[in-house]
Amino acid sequence: MRIVNDSLAGTLESSDAVVRVSPHDTLEVTVVSTVEAQFGAQIRAVVADTLDSLDVRDGRVVVEDKGALDCTLRARVQAAVMRASDDDLDWSAL
Repeated sequence: MRIVNDSLAGTLESSDAVVRVSPHDTLEVTVVSTVEAQFGAQIRAVVADTLDSLDVRDGRVVVEDKGALDCTLRARVQAAVMRASDDDLDWSAL
């Protein structure tokens, strides 16, 4: 999936996350989390897996996490990427 626009999904409420996506020449992922010490590796793994399943190869992804569950992180990344893309969506892949 190709990222062509800036977009965001989510909130900064407790147990949620904001995911910002913008075009970039390479794939760059930044994670800032209130639970970084405990779950930073898991957050990065969920974000990377979600981007891989959507076939995202380039773009800047910034995740501001406030203790979101994996399913919430996945949904926020998917929503932000879909909003930023000009590709036809393969709904069965979700």
